[in-house]
This record gives sequence, structure tokens and C-alpha cells, in this order.
Amino acid sequence: MASSRKPRSAEVLAAVGRAMPGLEGKRIVVGLSGGVDSVVLLHALSRAVPGVRAAHINHGLSPNARRWAEFCRRLCRRLGVPLTVRRVRVAKRGEGLEAAARAARYAALGKLSFDVLALAHQLDDQAETVLLNLLRGAGPRGASGMRARATFRGRTLLRPLLEVPRESILAYAREHELAWIEDESNLSDAYARNFIRLHVAPLFSARYPRWREALARAARHFARTELDASIALRDFLAAKGLRAPSEAKLVDMLRQLTAAAPGTRIAHDGAELRVYRGEVRGGELRFRRARGRGIDARWLQQGEMQVKLRAGGERLQPDARRPRRTLKNLFQEAGVPPWERERMPLLYRGDELVWAPGLGVDTRYRAARKRAGWVPEWRL
Repeated sequence: MASSRKPRSAEVLAAVGRAMPGLEGKRIVVGLSGGVDSVVLLHALSRAVPGVRAAHINHGLSPNARRWAEFCRRLCRRLGVPLTVRRVRVAKRGEGLEAAARAARYAALGKLSFDVLALAHQLDDQAETVLLNLLRGAGPRGASGMRARATFRGRTLLRPLLEVPRESILAYAREHELAWIEDESNLSDAYARNFIRLHVAPLFSARYPRWREALARAARHFARTELDASIALRDFLAAKGLRAPSEAKLVDMLRQLTAAAPGTRIAHDGAELRVYRGEVRGGELRFRRARGRGIDARWLQQGEMQVKLRAGGERLQPDARRPRRTLKNLFQEAGVPPWERERMPLLYRGDELVWAPGLGVDTRYRAARKRAGWVPEWRL
């Protein structure tokens, strides 16, 4: 009697099928390292979606780097997939070689022309990422691991295999007689991820066989928690009459709020959120139309203005009869308490200070009599 159980390789096709909706007509680029994960993803996607392309980033870190690039060329010729190869320089900085190589790789990929970037991260990668982030003391964002679908430089980043275990990927590769390359650096436990893969994972697997699935499931729970936080923050900003931030800005704001260091300040849409005793507190910067007062409307039409916080040494001339003076002196004269000065938003045009709360508009930017102007108002 034949078994009704599907082969493990079927998990790959099922995962790619789940990722398909919305990809029709999109320019898809697969990040191809030459390892088994990316080879399998390229093979499966190229069969499922017409017009798929591949990109290989040569870091030049391995003596076999050229051989890997040539392997990718041969594979893509066999699959009938156009391939782009880019060589990058990896500038090792304080974050270490792995992080520097990753930054260089993503920078190179970001310069390519595509609508969707498909990467071959799989279940084992996700479990390792979550574990590493937790060991580094990450908050909910780090504990949520990698996203199956995310935004990357205004485009879509897709990880179709994120819930597929390595065993299923290997089964697919064997079933389709696919060749791949092995990165010799994967055998070095000098890298944190390799240490977990080589030494920690086998111990976990012996005691907790489904530890990878458990960590991936926890990551999804954290991701949903973060989504709830995102919705709450969007609603909070909307209630204050502020524009919704971009996805990237929202992620950064949540990161800062999660850290919640004393005195955390987040500027957005002319307002400032502040964290005080674990609570978010924000002032509001508003603009009111007025004739012959405030900032001359022409300046606002000529270019963008920025809101910044004090850095020290700023000068302003709110009174044409007196010379330009430091904000410190002006705030002292106006009786503004020292603890409020550092939290006040300053309005700039380029490097020039235009306005400060409680002091007024610099004479260079003030609206003349009968001219249209905008009066900034800062409210706590």
C-alpha cells in the first residue's frame, strides 16, 4: 500500500506557492550565494514564476569566491535565468566581518532594479537569528526574528522558505539532482552563528527535537505583538493630528520607544514624543496663519525646513535692534527654565536657525507687514 505522506521536498513547493499571490508581473530577483538554500529557491521560483532573475554578490573574502561566481553562472545558464554578478569591498569596522559583509551585500542588492528581492533564509536560519538576538538582550523586535515579507528600500523583500526546515530543502535538492557549493567558513565556530549551528543546535535537537519550530513560533508571536504596538503608535499619532510615518520610520520609532532610555526624544511631523517614567509624552508644534507675523510664507515655499533639538552654540536675532545672541542668553533673559530648554524644538532652514519657542522668529525670516506668514506654536 502506497504511503499518502507527501515527500519532504513538497514543503518547498508549498512554501513557494504560498508566497506567489501578488507576484504576478513583478520583477523578481533571487539572491544567489550558490549554497543549497539559494539554489533550491532559485530552482523552485524559476519554475513557478516566469522572468525570474538572479544576483550573486562576490565579497572577495574566500579564496574560492571566483569559483562560486562561476558556479552561479553555470547554474543560471542551465536554468535559463539571467544573472547579475557584483563584486563588493567589505570594510571591516567595529561590528565585525560578518556584519560588514552583510551590510555590503545588502547595499549592492539595493542598487539593482527589481520589485521583489527573494532571499533563501529558512527555518534553521530563523531559529538561530532569534536565539542570537535573545542572547544579545534584544527586545520584541529582535525576538521576532526575520520577516517572511518586509519592505526593503521601498520595495518588497520576500523570504518564501522561512518556515521550511533544512532537511526539506536538502530533500528537494536531491530529488531534483541539484548541485551546490559549501562555504568553508561555515565550519569555523569563530562566528557566533556557526557556534550555535555546530555546537548548540545538536544539543538542543537531542533534548528538544522541535526547538527550531518552537523558536520560530515564538518569533511569530513577538511579531504580532509588535504589529499591535505599530497599530497603537499609528493611532496615537493620528489622534494628535500628525501624519502617519513611513514603515521604516515607524520601525525606528518603536525601536527607540522599546529601549525607553531616560530622556528618549523622538521627532516626527513637527512634534516630539518624549519618554518620561516609562510613559510617552509629546509636545506639539503647530503653525497658525497670520498676516505680518511669524515666518514669511515665501521661505516655506522655497524649501524644506527641519526641526532639531539643541546642540549648543546656536544664535538667533529675534529683535532687529539688538545683535544676534546665543540661545543660552536669550533663554535666560526670557526666564525659560534650564530643564525645558533642551527639550524645545528648533526650526532650521539648512544650517540657519529660523525660530525658537518663546523667543520668536529670526529677523531674516520674519514676515513683513501685510505679508502672509506662519506663526509656530509649541504646546506641551
